[in-house]
Amino acid sequence: MSTVDRKTQRRKLDLAQDILGYRFKNETYILSAITHPSAVEGKPVKYSYERLEFLGDSILGALVADAAFHRFPEIDEGGLTRIKVSLVSGQSLSRVADDLGFADFIIFGQSERGTGRRGLHSALENVYEAVVAALFLDGGLESAKAFVADTLLEYMDLDMASEPENPKSMLQERLQEDGITPTYKLIETQGPPHDRTFITQVYAGPKALGSGVGRTKKESESQAARSALDQMEPDRAQEKHDRERTSEEKAGPHAVRKADVPRGRPEGRTAEKADGPAGASASSALPEG
Repeated sequence: MSTVDRKTQRRKLDLAQDILGYRFKNETYILSAITHPSAVEGKPVKYSYERLEFLGDSILGALVADAAFHRFPEIDEGGLTRIKVSLVSGQSLSRVADDLGFADFIIFGQSERGTGRRGLHSALENVYEAVVAALFLDGGLESAKAFVADTLLEYMDLDMASEPENPKSMLQERLQEDGITPTYKLIETQGPPHDRTFITQVYAGPKALGSGVGRTKKESESQAARSALDQMEPDRAQEKHDRERTSEEKAGPHAVRKADVPRGRPEGRTAEKADGPAGASASSALPEG
């Protein structure tokens, strides 16, 4: 039985479509995509984002791989893989979804709201993937591709090709040069059993080097190692900053920087008119309370 009233569903459904800049012909897709499993406990799995997340993950991977392949013709298979892995990581997707304002329209059930939505990081990632699938099902591949291009591909960077596929191994190699072995400690577990988020800290002796968040313990350890490596390479980070600044200066004073793009509807998107059959109307999309 749904733990969310229809008025709340309607409000969040409208907000989601406003932020996406897309009107669904069949609102069932987007409603499922923004609904956390805790909001439809006892109902079939199709009413939450879980199945759409599975489909969206595959579509997203293909779109990012295609973009990297054509954007960087000089990069080998290993580099392309590292670019893809970095861009579709849970940390990347949750950050992008949060910047777009997804947290304002995700529908949580009472059990999750009671925890202060501790699993929000994981939910943001899941909903981003589910939205990709919803757009694909409702508007075809071009709709999904436009969304990914507008919201994610702008962060694709050549530097990602040199990031380690296995940051834990690289961190261990770095530290062992000084006779140190890194250790990992799970410091917090958030969310209900079906939607866990793990937070891990990596240490060199008693010194904390970095922390990471992931949907599995392994992913959180990997993100912690990557964070530690980033902090150990300030020169590389500074070089990247200097290159971006130089590019902006060359573009001229009127160029739009990523940081200047407002939250909400992605630039260049136009809303599509909901001209589907009556059976696909908003009211029919809402599950019974």
